[in-house]
Amino acid sequence: MTCEGCKGFFRRAMKRNVRLRCPFRKGTCVITQKTRRQCQACRLRKCLESGMRKEMIMSDAAVEQRRALIRKKREQIGTQPLGAKGLTAEQWAMIRELMDAQMKTFDTTFAHFKNFRLPEVLSSGHELPGSPQAPLGEEATKWSKIREDLSSLKVVSLQLRGEDGSVWNYKPPAEGSGKEIFSLLPHMADMSTYMFKGIINFAKVISHFRDLPMEDQISLLKGAAFELYQLRFNTVFNAETGTWECGRLSYCLEGPAGGFQQLLLEPMLKFHYMLKELRLREEEYVLMQAISLFSPDRPGVVQRSVVDQLQERFAIALKAYIEHHRPQPGHRFLFLKIMARLTELRSINAQHTQRLLRIHDIHPFATPLMQELFSISDA
Repeated sequence: MTCEGCKGFFRRAMKRNVRLRCPFRKGTCVITQKTRRQCQACRLRKCLESGMRKEMIMSDAAVEQRRALIRKKREQIGTQPLGAKGLTAEQWAMIRELMDAQMKTFDTTFAHFKNFRLPEVLSSGHELPGSPQAPLGEEATKWSKIREDLSSLKVVSLQLRGEDGSVWNYKPPAEGSGKEIFSLLPHMADMSTYMFKGIINFAKVISHFRDLPMEDQISLLKGAAFELYQLRFNTVFNAETGTWECGRLSYCLEGPAGGFQQLLLEPMLKFHYMLKELRLREEEYVLMQAISLFSPDRPGVVQRSVVDQLQERFAIALKAYIEHHRPQPGHRFLFLKIMARLTELRSINAQHTQRLLRIHDIHPFATPLMQELFSISDA
């Protein structure tokens, strides 16, 4: 994954074939979004270290061919009658299949989410595994990073309503070494596993997914499971109260000292608020899930062109659905906003995976299914 700016820089640098030299720190400049234009040599070094390869750059002929294809598609769209906003029979069939898959595999009451673990009561005397009291050197750096990774959990409280009307509350400590947050991880692992099982079953109901080779099915699920999890979780998010309402369970955001703006510094929380602002319908949510699932650039996908065509068909169906059901001009940018949210979610997915691996490395908590989806080894 790379932004268009760095993609263009890398392409130009490779085509010029000029030997770049660092004028500042002899090849050790820190390259960020703000500093990337200050040193071309170090920017190119970071591109190469990130895995960008010269041989993957498209030739001029291939670029022109792709542009011609885009122009052709735009011309086809432009020649459609202005009144032709209805969906085709094929598009309606795709949406009905997705809605059926969603209904069969996602119960918003979470009635089947049982036998989950709850956070330990910290005063019970249980020792929570973690870093030593006074870690030094590299261990201290690792522990500091883990505390940063767990920061979002510090603003989430948990409430469980019993069938007898009783209420059990859990709030993470405001202060502490950070190890106490580990107590919430087993419960979050159980919820994630429950959601992932539903997502796997959702994909299996979709005929286009079943038609793909098993290797591609596994690759697509591994790449998209977390994203579909968040899209489904957003449907039960109440932005007014900052609560995910999951049947008898509720996960509520606890406003820190900085208030609402402080919450939005966490990309995941900001994503849920921004997506909920769009006030999407169920059909739009399931089409987003399909677009995310059929992503041709997931690692390990072999039939990329087939998956790419399927993703495009779902995207066109989403655009047609919006044009058919949403009054203009109030929603004329809704499709673009939805695609922008999916791009944001893709970035959050990569960050989350790195977080999970770091946390699991110091404090193993992932279930077998999570280990399989995120390629975590037992070693």
